[in-house]
Amino acid sequence: MSTKQLSSSLKSRNASLSDTFIQLEVLNGKQVADAHFPKFANKIEQNGYKQLLPTSIEIFQINIGKLCNQTCAHCHVDAGPDRKEENMNRATLEQCLAIIAQVPSIRTVDITGGAPEMNPHFRWFVEECTKLGKRVIDRCNLTIVVANAKYRTLPSFLAAHQVEVVSSLPYFSKSRTDSQRGDGVFEASIEALQMFNAVGYGKEGTGLTLNLVYNPSGAFLPASQETLEAEFKRQLKRKYDIEFNRLLAITNLPVSRFLDYLLETGNYTEYMSKLIEAYNPATIEGLMCRNTLSVSWDGYIYDCDFNQMLDLKVASTSQHINNFNLAALQQRQIVVNQHCYGCTAGAGSSCGGKIA
Repeated sequence: MSTKQLSSSLKSRNASLSDTFIQLEVLNGKQVADAHFPKFANKIEQNGYKQLLPTSIEIFQINIGKLCNQTCAHCHVDAGPDRKEENMNRATLEQCLAIIAQVPSIRTVDITGGAPEMNPHFRWFVEECTKLGKRVIDRCNLTIVVANAKYRTLPSFLAAHQVEVVSSLPYFSKSRTDSQRGDGVFEASIEALQMFNAVGYGKEGTGLTLNLVYNPSGAFLPASQETLEAEFKRQLKRKYDIEFNRLLAITNLPVSRFLDYLLETGNYTEYMSKLIEAYNPATIEGLMCRNTLSVSWDGYIYDCDFNQMLDLKVASTSQHINNFNLAALQQRQIVVNQHCYGCTAGAGSSCGGKIA
């Protein structure tokens, strides 16, 4: 099933926000009039966190490439069909695999993109990670499964290797999903979810985990994760006989195309104010940057996926997998900036959903 793209990437448009320096200028009040907000670093210091430090490295998240079959309006990666160059090569993946094998604390390998399945080495890498006995997560946009005949075996392949699937679905209605992700995305997503269900994903007793991700479609925070999950389960089961395990509610962070949307619609100042007003110190202990390392397609190391998209590398002598040093990384101070208000607003937000 074909889908009509909603927009093009910032990079392909030569938009100013394709430059991470400009994004950081906006976030730090140097581009938008009357958009001066309290520094996030000062905010957490008021709660006793002069430095935000890591716990242990339990999750190794790899952005395997920015190539994607979709161009979603809110994408913080600025992924799309035009991002063909930013795709992790086999040598870099082999380096990642060596690190995963050598660090006992790494229990989870979280593979994201773009559409990670479009990387030519994706299946090989999944197989090698599962051989190491690691929990593997594939962050799948669903439509890739039905985009081309070569991807239709993905559900059975992932099931055979017990890979946990985390899939984005903005809403359980066509209009709201397609408005965020493009025409035809909802129907393609439903077809893909039914294919995952057919091989056991989301079904009780199979051990095959299928989680959905909800991102708000506009300049507002997500509602209660539990409330949304109950409604998604009811509606998807009733309308399409689809089952899944959990819904993860994730706040849209003011980064890349979502930042562009906020500025274009005049919602930036109001949205940042909402995030800051909803700041919840109870989220700090569970922030994903504390137990995660995020690796870019070209091997650089970041505290989280959002820092990666702003090119805020780890504050360490070990900034690339070529000179990976576990001791140095465990002693680093986590890099924070204004976008971090998104992860600490309300119940908090991480790649695993709510925090507090």
